[in-house]
Amino acid sequence: MNNKIKNIRKDVLSDNWYTLCKYTYEYQKDDGEWETQIRESYDRGNGAAILLYNKQKGTIILTKQFRMPTFLNGNPSGMMIEVCAGVLDGAHPEDCIKKEVEEETGYKIHHVKKVFESYMSPGSVTEILHFFIGEYEEQMKVGEGGGAADESENIEVLEVLVDKALDMIRKGEIKDAKTIMLLQYASLNKII
Repeated sequence: MNNKIKNIRKDVLSDNWYTLCKYTYEYQKDDGEWETQIRESYDRGNGAAILLYNKQKGTIILTKQFRMPTFLNGNPSGMMIEVCAGVLDGAHPEDCIKKEVEEETGYKIHHVKKVFESYMSPGSVTEILHFFIGEYEEQMKVGEGGGAADESENIEVLEVLVDKALDMIRKGEIKDAKTIMLLQYASLNKII
Protein backbone atom coordinates (compact mmCIF):
# COMPACT_ATOMS: atom_id res chain seq x y z
CA MET A 1 0.00 0.00 0.00
CA ASN A 2 1.21 3.47 -0.82
CA ASN A 3 1.64 5.40 2.45
CA LYS A 4 1.72 8.72 0.55
CA ILE A 5 -2.02 8.46 -0.18
CA LYS A 6 -4.80 8.62 2.42
CA ASN A 7 -8.48 9.41 2.87
CA ILE A 8 -9.56 8.14 -0.54
CA ARG A 9 -13.18 8.93 -1.39
CA LYS A 10 -14.84 7.43 -4.46
CA ASP A 11 -17.89 8.86 -6.20
CA VAL A 12 -19.40 6.93 -9.13
CA LEU A 13 -20.18 9.40 -11.92
CA SER A 14 -21.40 6.90 -14.49
CA ASP A 15 -21.97 3.17 -14.57
CA ASN A 16 -23.55 2.98 -17.98
CA TRP A 17 -21.18 1.14 -20.33
CA TYR A 18 -18.18 0.88 -18.02
CA THR A 19 -17.48 2.82 -14.81
CA LEU A 20 -16.38 6.42 -14.48
CA CYS A 21 -15.45 7.46 -10.94
CA LYS A 22 -14.20 10.64 -9.27
CA TYR A 23 -11.57 10.10 -6.57
CA THR A 24 -10.78 12.69 -3.92
CA TYR A 25 -7.75 11.91 -1.77
CA GLU A 26 -4.82 13.38 0.10
CA TYR A 27 -1.37 12.98 -1.41
CA GLN A 28 1.89 13.62 0.47
CA LYS A 29 4.30 15.70 -1.59
CA ASP A 30 8.08 15.30 -1.43
CA ASP A 31 8.34 18.16 1.07
CA GLY A 32 6.06 16.21 3.45
CA GLU A 33 3.04 18.48 3.00
CA TRP A 34 -0.33 16.87 2.31
CA GLU A 35 -2.51 18.22 -0.49
CA THR A 36 -6.00 17.28 -1.62
CA GLN A 37 -6.18 16.00 -5.20
CA ILE A 38 -9.17 15.10 -7.37
CA ARG A 39 -8.95 12.74 -10.34
CA GLU A 40 -11.43 10.95 -12.56
CA SER A 41 -10.74 7.38 -13.56
CA TYR A 42 -12.46 5.27 -16.21
CA ASP A 43 -12.58 1.52 -15.58
CA ARG A 44 -13.35 -0.51 -18.69
CA GLY A 45 -11.53 -3.64 -17.55
CA ASN A 46 -8.25 -5.02 -18.80
CA GLY A 47 -7.68 -6.16 -22.36
CA ALA A 48 -5.55 -8.09 -24.80
CA ALA A 49 -4.21 -7.33 -28.29
CA ILE A 50 -2.41 -9.49 -30.86
CA LEU A 51 -0.33 -9.06 -33.97
CA LEU A 52 -1.23 -11.91 -36.31
CA TYR A 53 1.54 -12.51 -38.81
CA ASN A 54 2.41 -14.87 -41.64
CA LYS A 55 6.18 -15.03 -41.93
CA GLN A 56 6.14 -16.88 -45.26
CA LYS A 57 3.89 -14.32 -46.98
CA GLY A 58 5.26 -11.30 -45.11
CA THR A 59 1.74 -10.25 -44.13
CA ILE A 60 -0.23 -9.33 -41.04
CA ILE A 61 -3.95 -9.29 -40.27
CA LEU A 62 -5.45 -5.97 -39.21
CA THR A 63 -9.01 -4.85 -38.57
CA LYS A 64 -10.82 -1.71 -39.62
CA GLN A 65 -13.81 -0.36 -37.72
CA PHE A 66 -15.61 2.82 -36.70
CA ARG A 67 -14.46 4.38 -33.41
CA MET A 68 -16.73 7.17 -32.19
CA PRO A 69 -14.18 8.81 -29.82
CA THR A 70 -11.76 9.31 -32.74
CA PHE A 71 -14.55 10.80 -34.85
CA LEU A 72 -15.34 13.23 -32.03
CA ASN A 73 -11.64 14.18 -31.86
CA GLY A 74 -11.09 15.07 -35.51
CA ASN A 75 -10.91 11.74 -37.38
CA PRO A 76 -13.29 12.63 -40.26
CA SER A 77 -14.37 9.06 -41.05
CA GLY A 78 -14.03 7.69 -37.52
CA MET A 79 -12.48 4.55 -39.04
CA MET A 80 -9.42 3.05 -37.36
CA ILE A 81 -7.01 0.38 -38.58
CA GLU A 82 -5.95 -1.79 -35.64
CA VAL A 83 -4.64 -5.14 -34.53
CA CYS A 84 -7.22 -7.55 -33.16
CA ALA A 85 -8.04 -6.78 -29.51
CA GLY A 86 -10.69 -7.11 -26.86
CA VAL A 87 -11.67 -6.69 -23.22
CA LEU A 88 -10.91 -9.66 -20.94
CA ASP A 89 -14.35 -9.74 -19.26
CA GLY A 90 -12.86 -11.95 -16.52
CA ALA A 91 -11.18 -14.39 -18.92
CA HIS A 92 -7.47 -15.26 -18.93
CA PRO A 93 -5.67 -12.96 -21.42
CA GLU A 94 -4.55 -15.84 -23.67
CA ASP A 95 -8.05 -17.34 -23.81
CA CYS A 96 -9.56 -13.93 -24.48
CA ILE A 97 -7.27 -13.11 -27.38
CA LYS A 98 -7.82 -16.47 -29.07
CA LYS A 99 -11.60 -15.91 -28.86
CA GLU A 100 -11.27 -12.35 -30.17
CA VAL A 101 -9.12 -13.51 -33.09
CA GLU A 102 -11.78 -15.96 -34.22
CA GLU A 103 -14.66 -13.47 -33.74
CA GLU A 104 -12.93 -10.51 -35.38
CA THR A 105 -10.78 -12.11 -38.10
CA GLY A 106 -12.21 -15.59 -38.68
CA TYR A 107 -8.89 -17.31 -37.90
CA LYS A 108 -8.72 -20.05 -35.25
CA ILE A 109 -5.25 -19.92 -33.74
CA HIS A 110 -3.88 -22.29 -31.14
CA HIS A 111 -0.51 -20.80 -30.18
CA VAL A 112 0.13 -17.25 -29.05
CA LYS A 113 3.10 -15.68 -27.30
CA LYS A 114 2.76 -12.89 -24.74
CA VAL A 115 5.42 -10.27 -25.40
CA PHE A 116 4.66 -7.45 -22.93
CA GLU A 117 1.92 -5.53 -21.15
CA SER A 118 1.27 -1.82 -20.87
CA TYR A 119 -1.02 0.77 -19.31
CA MET A 120 -2.45 2.56 -22.32
CA SER A 121 -3.58 5.86 -20.76
CA PRO A 122 -2.48 5.78 -17.10
CA GLY A 123 -3.62 9.32 -16.34
CA SER A 124 -7.29 8.48 -16.75
CA VAL A 125 -7.95 4.82 -17.60
CA THR A 126 -7.31 1.81 -15.32
CA GLU A 127 -6.83 -0.66 -18.21
CA ILE A 128 -3.69 -2.72 -18.58
CA LEU A 129 -3.32 -4.33 -22.00
CA HIS A 130 -1.67 -7.74 -22.55
CA PHE A 131 0.18 -7.84 -25.90
CA PHE A 132 0.57 -11.04 -27.93
CA ILE A 133 1.94 -12.18 -31.26
CA GLY A 134 0.78 -15.24 -33.15
CA GLU A 135 1.28 -16.85 -36.53
CA TYR A 136 -1.61 -17.51 -38.87
CA GLU A 137 -1.90 -19.65 -42.00
CA GLU A 138 -4.67 -19.89 -44.59
CA GLN A 139 -5.88 -23.29 -43.31
CA MET A 140 -6.66 -21.65 -39.94
CA LYS A 141 -9.46 -19.60 -41.54
CA VAL A 142 -12.73 -20.98 -40.13
CA GLY A 143 -15.07 -18.03 -40.69
CA GLU A 144 -15.50 -14.56 -42.13
CA GLY A 145 -14.72 -12.66 -38.95
CA GLY A 146 -16.27 -9.23 -38.62
CA GLY A 147 -16.88 -9.31 -34.88
CA ALA A 148 -19.53 -10.71 -32.59
CA ALA A 149 -23.05 -10.01 -33.87
CA ASP A 150 -24.25 -8.86 -30.44
CA GLU A 151 -21.43 -6.28 -30.10
CA SER A 152 -22.23 -4.10 -33.18
CA GLU A 153 -18.59 -4.12 -34.28
CA ASN A 154 -18.91 -4.27 -38.11
CA ILE A 155 -15.24 -5.13 -38.55
CA GLU A 156 -13.49 -5.28 -41.91
CA VAL A 157 -10.59 -7.77 -41.99
CA LEU A 158 -7.44 -6.61 -43.80
CA GLU A 159 -4.42 -8.67 -44.85
CA VAL A 160 -1.53 -6.26 -45.34
CA LEU A 161 2.14 -6.63 -46.24
CA VAL A 162 4.31 -5.80 -43.22
CA ASP A 163 6.27 -3.14 -45.12
CA LYS A 164 3.02 -1.49 -46.20
CA ALA A 165 1.75 -1.49 -42.58
CA LEU A 166 4.96 0.18 -41.38
CA ASP A 167 4.58 2.74 -44.17
CA MET A 168 0.96 3.31 -43.10
CA ILE A 169 2.28 4.34 -39.67
CA ARG A 170 4.68 6.81 -41.29
CA LYS A 171 1.86 8.24 -43.42
CA GLY A 172 -0.52 8.56 -40.46
CA GLU A 173 -2.96 5.96 -41.80
CA ILE A 174 -2.42 3.81 -38.70
CA LYS A 175 -2.77 5.91 -35.54
CA ASP A 176 -3.74 3.24 -33.02
CA ALA A 177 -1.17 2.94 -30.21
CA LYS A 178 -1.49 -0.81 -29.62
CA THR A 179 -1.03 -1.47 -33.34
CA ILE A 180 2.00 0.79 -33.59
CA MET A 181 3.54 -0.80 -30.47
CA LEU A 182 3.10 -4.36 -31.77
CA LEU A 183 4.40 -3.52 -35.25
CA GLN A 184 7.44 -1.82 -33.76
CA TYR A 185 8.02 -4.78 -31.43
CA ALA A 186 7.86 -7.18 -34.38
CA SER A 187 10.16 -5.01 -36.46
CA LEU A 188 12.74 -4.49 -33.68
CA ASN A 189 12.76 -8.19 -32.80
CA LYS A 190 12.80 -9.32 -36.43
CA ILE A 191 9.63 -11.39 -35.96
CA ILE A 192 8.52 -10.60 -39.50
